[in-house]
Amino acid sequence: MNQSEKYLKPNVVVEPLFDRWYAWSHLISPATAAMNLVDRHINIMESYLSAPDIHAQAVLNPKMRGGPFMDFGGGRTDEVKALLERTRSRNAKLIQFAKAIKDLDKLLQTEAKGFGLEPLYEKVPELLKGYVELYYDRNNHADLRFFEPLLYKSEYYNKDAQSIALWLTNNDHRPFCLSTPRLEEKDVLQLDFAFDHPGIDELAKMKRAPQPLSYIKTLLGISTKQEPLFDTFFTDEPPAPYEKYSGDKIRMRYFGHACILVETKDISILVDPLISYYGYHSDVEHFSDADLPDVIDYVLITHNHQDHILFETLLPLRHKVRNFIVPRTCSGKLQDPDLKMMFNSIGFNNVISIDEMETIKFSDAVITGLPFTGEHSDLNILTKSCYLVQIGKFQLLFLADSRILEPQLYRLIQREIGNIDVLFLGMECDGAPLSWLYGPLMPKKLPRDQDGSRRLAGSDCVKGMSLVDAFSPKEVYVYAMGQEPWVEFISSIKYTDESNPIVQSNKLVKICRERGLIAERLYGEKELLYEKMEDVL
Repeated sequence: MNQSEKYLKPNVVVEPLFDRWYAWSHLISPATAAMNLVDRHINIMESYLSAPDIHAQAVLNPKMRGGPFMDFGGGRTDEVKALLERTRSRNAKLIQFAKAIKDLDKLLQTEAKGFGLEPLYEKVPELLKGYVELYYDRNNHADLRFFEPLLYKSEYYNKDAQSIALWLTNNDHRPFCLSTPRLEEKDVLQLDFAFDHPGIDELAKMKRAPQPLSYIKTLLGISTKQEPLFDTFFTDEPPAPYEKYSGDKIRMRYFGHACILVETKDISILVDPLISYYGYHSDVEHFSDADLPDVIDYVLITHNHQDHILFETLLPLRHKVRNFIVPRTCSGKLQDPDLKMMFNSIGFNNVISIDEMETIKFSDAVITGLPFTGEHSDLNILTKSCYLVQIGKFQLLFLADSRILEPQLYRLIQREIGNIDVLFLGMECDGAPLSWLYGPLMPKKLPRDQDGSRRLAGSDCVKGMSLVDAFSPKEVYVYAMGQEPWVEFISSIKYTDESNPIVQSNKLVKICRERGLIAERLYGEKELLYEKMEDVL
């Protein structure tokens, strides 16, 4: 290796930010970004400045975990005030856009009484004219939809708010990402460029392929002032060589939460990538990005929640992936932004969208999108898909956080796809209330009892066993529980043995084992090998 060439250290965090807040999928689409900016970020900052001690106490209370409380111990108020002022000035257009959405919601509530909507177009706020269509649902309730592609071409898509923070880590601890922004830190390098910047790909490649520091510094625009800190992110020491799987079986590797890698010697399929990237010692045995192949043929995204679409994982993976498969939608609904459009906007150019019961046949695998019910607080959200992955005759079913609402649906699906070999099911069956994730998008605050009844919840034991009964799998794995320590800053989950999801999943595993099935709740890491049956493609 040329002495001037360096590797990126394995414990460098590439943290995506939107206006200094952790970037998740609702901060990309202009409409959802505007509403979260106003009714999440600004609200939290104002609340913190008015009562920092209350925030400090709330963060220490396990019952308040995941709430809208900044984790700065009651301090750094001057920095939070400066961020609030900068947010208001730099995002004035988005703030006005959010106000226009609220004004239009009020207009529809007060004036759309079942008569023709055409006269109301004259009253649509100027900022929204040309970007929205008004309609009635079949119950005669008025609503609006966006022409989302036009929003991405407008001044409301603010790429300048996107940035990357680079820093070295040696543990899993971070404040809850939806409540605490990233302020300036002496060991954190802030790089102000958008997520589609090609330098992100080149930086990520340097984990395995060294480059001269001058090359990556020029590409990323590293200033003389930034160089000393930037240089600490690199090493002369090469990583352990990656050994590509070359066996004749199907290999399944569990990377934590809902992330599964399925491999044969010919293909690799990665489901819902959320990976503990960082090569530090942990009490929990786990795979990291060092265990990913150099080329990933297919990445499957099940739905649009922050623990299933993690840009911190996906952006460094972008250069490796041949095909991203996402659920299809073009509804224009505020709560349901288009994933293909979102990924395209941030530099993912190989995105395929899939419908319910649509099968995509590749030369080496068959991937079928299946209906996904529940876990979305009864909102009309179409951007969600379970996946049947078939390699030869071997079938794996990824049900993510599905909550079975009508067993007959899955009996009808089974009639089409038959029984499966391995079933993966999420059982975080309590779930947060609707407002936890979708509150900023709602026209008005729901009553507490209604909000609490509409949960972001997966299956409990009874509903999970309905799926087992429907598909008769040989093996059942509970996953997507948010248990791993590297997921906590995204999910805010910390279970005890008495937690309902643990109790319910223990029951399901026990029943399955009593029936003679292989069953387990996955945690940390897991590797299994399956016989590859004859090809049917």
